[in-house]
Parts: sequence; structure tokens; C-alpha cells
Amino acid sequence: MNLNRRPTIIDVAKHAGISKSTVSLVLQNSPSVREETRVLVRKAMAEIGYVYNRAAANMRMSNAGLIGLVINDLRNPFFTEFATSLQMALAERGYSTVIANTDENPELQHQVVGSMIEHGVSALIMCPAYGDTKPTFDAIARGGIPAMQMLRCVDERLDLFPLIAPDYLSGSRDATRHLIAAGARRIAFVGGLDGRAVTEERKAGYLEVLAQEGLEPIIMTGKSSRAFGRNAAQQLFSNNAGVDAAVCFNDLVALGMLSGCHEAGWRVGEDFLIMGFDDIEEVAQAYPSLSSVRCDIAAIGVQAAQTVVDWLENRNAPLPETRTAVSLSIRQSSGRIPRSLT
Repeated sequence: MNLNRRPTIIDVAKHAGISKSTVSLVLQNSPSVREETRVLVRKAMAEIGYVYNRAAANMRMSNAGLIGLVINDLRNPFFTEFATSLQMALAERGYSTVIANTDENPELQHQVVGSMIEHGVSALIMCPAYGDTKPTFDAIARGGIPAMQMLRCVDERLDLFPLIAPDYLSGSRDATRHLIAAGARRIAFVGGLDGRAVTEERKAGYLEVLAQEGLEPIIMTGKSSRAFGRNAAQQLFSNNAGVDAAVCFNDLVALGMLSGCHEAGWRVGEDFLIMGFDDIEEVAQAYPSLSSVRCDIAAIGVQAAQTVVDWLENRNAPLPETRTAVSLSIRQSSGRIPRSLT
């Protein structure tokens, strides 16, 4: 360090062996920073003679009550509906939200999370991107910032980064049982990229029920998009595989399958049965209307807001993992409603 200039926050961070953002949080007197971290920073400040600018610190404190919301794909209505309900619920509790879309890019996610930490967010709520995310979560841990994973899990340190997500396993079980009760015997699972935790969870319930019924699985994994669903429908029908139903990874895939079935001349709800997953607002207005596993994403947004506020204000850390209940929204695409579901 140059002794002829005034020490900076960066000098403090280097001397203490921690990040600049963590030093900033200590200067803001953030409640999210551990006491041992405060002691370390104060010791470093004293040793190098750092004196902070109180006026600047007060300006940074204006960000108290700011929650960082990081979304993997705001183009997907499922995540848009979640972000909207969460932001409104936080506003009712007096918290402001800064939102970033990472477009499933872990490098961009690392950048925006770092920026949010530097700007003094009180907590982070993340629908995380897949990929190499450990450096990002390590940075959050070093800063001692409360952070929750929402709707999907990419970091297994749930004691540090608790998860709130729907019970995807039960949802796929119920969807598959419904199709079997409606008369389907050759049921495909369509959509979702292989190896991703959410894909495996949603597929697992389908596989479990088929095994119990002695039925053969038909797996067509791929992007969770309308285009993939449409192409999958065309492929199924051109192969003449005798498939009579599909459990789709999400509603976007299911909506794409509706289009593909129409182009092939298949009557959805009669010749072919479809179950979506998520129950986004749009599916009830499709024609035919789309049956789906209802995750009640608006309620999850409200629950997430209540959880993070309780964490910040009352020091009540959430459980490592919370699974919310799902249900079936039965509409035209999956045929006649069995008596057991009425």
C-alpha cells in the first residue's frame, strides 16, 4: 500500500483477506454480517489507519430494505409470475426489490450478484441459473448475506442457501395417474434438459407410476420451449409409436404440443391427452384449455417474501428445504375427468 495516499475500502479488504463488498456491508452496519467478520474488518481498519466517510456511508444506508431478486429466465411466464407476486408482497412489507434477469447464464449471474452485494442489498432471492455457480454462492457466503434458492436448487449447501420449491415429484405422480385413469397407456414424458435437478424430479414421479402400472416409459427430453413441444408432437405422430398421452416438463412444452397435434390432425382431449406443469395463467385460455399441475406460483412468491422478511427482522432462518403443495387443474386437454378427481 502507498503510504502517501489515504487508505481505501479496497485496502481494508486486501488487508483483511475478504471482499470489498463485505467491508462495505460492515461500514453500513448491515445486520446480515457475522460478528466475527465485523471484528476482522475493524481490526484491519485500525491497522492501516482507514477512516470511512460517514456521509457516504449514510448514502449507502439508504439501500437498507433493498432485496436483490435474481431470475434465470424472465421470458418464461412461470418465473415472471413468481417475480411479480414476490415484488408486490415485499413492497407491502416496506421492502424495495431490484430485479436482474440472467438468461440462464452463470457468468452474468455472478456479475449481477456481485453488483447487488456491492450496492448493499439486505438479502438475495435467487431462481439460479445452472452451470458453474459455486463462485457466486461462495461470494454470498463470504458476505454473510441471507440468500434463498427458489424453485430450483443448484447449490446443495441448504443450511446456507435454503430452498423453497413446489413438490415436483408429487405433481408428476398425480399427473401420470390422472392420464392413466383417463385411459392412456402409452404415455410420453416430453421436455426438460437431461441431468438438471428439476427435470429429474418431474420425470421421477412419472417413472415411478409407470413402473407400478407395468407400463413402458417414453422419454423425449429437450428444451423447455414451445418449439420443442411442437416438434416433439410432430415426431411422435410421424413415428406412429402409438403414444396416446404426454406429461410435459412445463406448460410451454405442453402449449407447443397443442400446436403440433393440431397440425397433425389429432384431437387433443380425445385422440391424444396432454398434461402441462406449472399452471401458468395462459393455459386456461388456450384451446383446448390445458390441464396442468398447479404450483400456485403467486402463493410461493408471497411465502418467499414472508420468509425473507422474517429472516431479516427476527433472525428466524428458514428450514433448509421447504416443499409447497401442488394440485391438478383438470381441463379439456386431458379428456374426461375421472370420478375420483371430481
